[in-house]
Amino acid sequence: MDIPSNLGLEGKVAVICGGGAEGDGIGNGRATAILLAKAGAKVAIVDKNLESAQVTTDMIQDFGGTSCTIEADTTSESDCKMLAAFASKKYGRIDILDNNIGISHAASVVDETLEAWEDLMKTNVTNMFLTCKHVIPYMQETGGGSIINISSISALRPRGLTAYSASKGAVISLSRAMAIDHASDGIRVNCVAPGPVYTPMVYSEGMSEQAREQRRLSSPMAIEGSGWDIGQAVTFLASDWARYITGQVLVVDGGVTLTSKPRSYESNL
Repeated sequence: MDIPSNLGLEGKVAVICGGGAEGDGIGNGRATAILLAKAGAKVAIVDKNLESAQVTTDMIQDFGGTSCTIEADTTSESDCKMLAAFASKKYGRIDILDNNIGISHAASVVDETLEAWEDLMKTNVTNMFLTCKHVIPYMQETGGGSIINISSISALRPRGLTAYSASKGAVISLSRAMAIDHASDGIRVNCVAPGPVYTPMVYSEGMSEQAREQRRLSSPMAIEGSGWDIGQAVTFLASDWARYITGQVLVVDGGVTLTSKPRSYESNL
């Protein structure tokens, strides 16, 4: 068999939900968008913060990549319908969807409020349902695609973020079910489960250097993860190199989930 010399992403169209980041920092979504664009894909950067999305687009256009921005709230069905139609009209098709939006907070079911629970589920799960609902028909029209939903190791190894863990577990189940539903359409659906990575979302909350070092040491490899690590995983799953992979969870955590005792660390996993 011939081994492809590239990832097969040239000319593909990718919608990156949550493609902005604070300032010029590199979050998971921004890293993914840049890497896909460097591999030849045309990317549509979706974010509630238009200015943040535009920074990502500017970064991509600076090296000659193709990118546009879409201001949208992915918890709104009308916005999801709009962003799918816009990206398809702009570039003629949609091949890749990266669902990268989520929030977290810590509370047991006893301490959690119904309002906070419902807001988290809407932001972490309903938004993925809505983006997929409106993007998949465009993928069906052109014979397939790849969807990558961002879950978390908190779904695999809960550590006190109860509602968050439940939502990220739901993301895995949703992804596996969609992988079955749409396999005959040529659509692959997978998850990436990040561990503790140092992104603008984390350091904007004022993480101390001590806490950051503790996070680094939570990996048996004693290395710190970054948005680039998640972006590379998503790029692989979006590519032709992953053509035989669907319904799977790719854990990107430096081995954190392999350790016998969870360390206490601050993060949005």
